[in-house]
Amino acid sequence: MAGPVRQPMNDHFPGMFLLAAVFVIAVCGLIYELIAASLSSYLLGASVTHFSIVIGVFLSAMGLGSYLTRYVNTRLPDAFVGIQIGIGLSGGLSAAILLLSFSTLETYLPILIAVLTVIGTLVGMEIPLLIRILQSREALKITVSNVLALDYVGALFASCAFPLLLVPYLGLLRTSFVFGLINIGVAALALRVMRPMLRRKRVLALAAGASTVVLSAGLAGAGLFTKFTENLLYQDDIVLVRQTPYQRIIVTRWHDDVRLFIDGNLQLSSVDEHRYHEALVHPAVSATIGAKRALILGGGDGMAARELLKYPGIETIDLVDLDAEMVRLFRERPLLAELNQHSFADPRVRVHINDAGRFLEGSDESWDLIFLDLPDPNTLSLARLYSTTINKLIVKHLAVNGTVATQATSPFYAPEAFWCVAKTWAETPLGPEGDGRLNVYPYHAYVPSFGDWGFIMASRRKLDPRTLVLADIPLKFLSKKIMPTLFEFPEDSLPRTEIRANRLDDQVLVDYYRKGWRRHGP
Repeated sequence: MAGPVRQPMNDHFPGMFLLAAVFVIAVCGLIYELIAASLSSYLLGASVTHFSIVIGVFLSAMGLGSYLTRYVNTRLPDAFVGIQIGIGLSGGLSAAILLLSFSTLETYLPILIAVLTVIGTLVGMEIPLLIRILQSREALKITVSNVLALDYVGALFASCAFPLLLVPYLGLLRTSFVFGLINIGVAALALRVMRPMLRRKRVLALAAGASTVVLSAGLAGAGLFTKFTENLLYQDDIVLVRQTPYQRIIVTRWHDDVRLFIDGNLQLSSVDEHRYHEALVHPAVSATIGAKRALILGGGDGMAARELLKYPGIETIDLVDLDAEMVRLFRERPLLAELNQHSFADPRVRVHINDAGRFLEGSDESWDLIFLDLPDPNTLSLARLYSTTINKLIVKHLAVNGTVATQATSPFYAPEAFWCVAKTWAETPLGPEGDGRLNVYPYHAYVPSFGDWGFIMASRRKLDPRTLVLADIPLKFLSKKIMPTLFEFPEDSLPRTEIRANRLDDQVLVDYYRKGWRRHGP
């Protein structure tokens, strides 16, 4: 006896449209999740922590949404369209809500959780509803396989497009508005394609239209809104904003004080950056007789190169920075180029846009001086650059009589992190057989914008820091009297616990760093 004959899909049952919608809504759902995680990391730091919180809350909310669909027993197409409108509006406004709440409220985390719960719950309802709608015309196994396959492909597309295209070219705020409009677009198409199946067409159409107006206005005014919220976050006037594939660069100015912020963190102030850069560069140069070739890892602002160029004996300076836009700004913008005294225009400076580790792995050169002018190790990706693995690479490229120097965060605010960097260098072997260790010389200097700031100098040779003699060059901070005092530490800058070295398989440095700074602030 023949089984029941399934009716082919027709205009009244737009199965192909719903399957295509699966791909689009999968992209949108993951984009909202990535926006919340990225924005929270930008505002608060600790990227791993906030990515974990966002993923955990979002997935839990999706589970709640999936559970709640059991109570939707009628008017499934209406529910699907309404959910699309809700996701479009809440997801499209999510970045603006988070930015505004961080700028104006003291408690950000509850707002973040609330936003994620609303969006995640609605996203969690999409797929179960679609499967139930499609199941009425397809075999269940075919429906589930088609829906899940498209859902996973959409997630892959979103995860690739977000860092490579959306953030660099649209920014987080515009991306949220654009994808909110895409969700509303799905709802609008559903209103047209599924019209015979809908009961509340007029109400849904009005809701979709109103949401489109709100999100379009947000997209048009995204630049003004971003400027407004960032002006709330920064005390001084913002003169430059750049979103690059790697970071958000903001430059502020108040009278003669020009400040550089990266992802919300102060990197330098023109009134006292000379203290930091003189302390980073000149002790190592003083410890290295006849230095001719120097390598700077990081230092895209050109300040460390400026200090090195004061020495006529330096013949070449290789500067390796990941962000081409940072280098371009400090090379071409008059306000910024004046700060580094146009160091990038000097023919002795050769710029390499590359990851520090990859550059070292692909090079067979050696340098008399190597400087690590990198951001603080507040994330795993940055702490990697302070590990024994990277240190080994650096030592391979360090000349026999060479010296390496690195910034190492504050020995007062984060003493465990500072001494962890020192111990990591002390445990870095000199050769592939593990024989021999570097001689390590910790030191510090007071930089008003940062407080007491730490540095590490290391060399194959044993040195007496008290005998280092500065060359006769123009300096604002360092002097023959001050130099020996840099290597003396008070009791409150010493570690409070047993310190371990930072290795790739156990990056303790990030934990040391966060615990130290948490003791002195929120």
